[in-house]
Amino acid sequence: MSLKFYIVPVTIYAQNCSILVCEKTNKAALIDPGGDAEKIIAKLDQLGVTLEKIFITHGHPDHCGIAGELRQHFNVAIEGPHKEDDFWIQQLPNVCQAMGFPVSQAFVPDRWLGEGDVIEFGEQRLEVLFCPGHTPGHVVFYHREEKLALVGDVLFKGSIGRTDFPRGNHNQLITSIKQQLWPLGDDVRFIPGHNEMSTFGEERRTNPFVSDSRYG
Repeated sequence: MSLKFYIVPVTIYAQNCSILVCEKTNKAALIDPGGDAEKIIAKLDQLGVTLEKIFITHGHPDHCGIAGELRQHFNVAIEGPHKEDDFWIQQLPNVCQAMGFPVSQAFVPDRWLGEGDVIEFGEQRLEVLFCPGHTPGHVVFYHREEKLALVGDVLFKGSIGRTDFPRGNHNQLITSIKQQLWPLGDDVRFIPGHNEMSTFGEERRTNPFVSDSRYG
């Protein structure tokens, strides 16, 4: 069951909106559409795929700002994040205005997600890991066969997510990384919410915030 992925940077924050494609069915899933609808739609058209689901890691506007708009455009379901991020999603109009984003409408996902859930599109299955800290309802998606994780703003190449936003928690974020991500294996590649991909092993060796030398 071959999976392909494509990264489309969106918004002024160059957020990594990901398109996952099930090669066998030509069905696609969209992860964290934060903005630039025309750019995302153009990429889906270029790939010639059929969008089946929208998945959200957390409620910040650069990750979910146009999810409601695209749900209506494609008539597909939104799944995620965890319900603890509902307060972020309901503030989207005000937060977007404050951050200089185009105003986005609040929405309610078709399905809230939690630890141990599974999300599906085409013939692909991804496991849901509950990883609070950056936001209280942040989730991570893991494709076990491809050893690929989509981690939103939990972890970055050389850094970790901010925790100075409302209901952020630094200690909780560190715990999420150590207890949820590291056990998946050093060879797991991950797509972060911003910047370049990396592997969990590389971050355990070199990331100054969560390296084994710091938390051995």
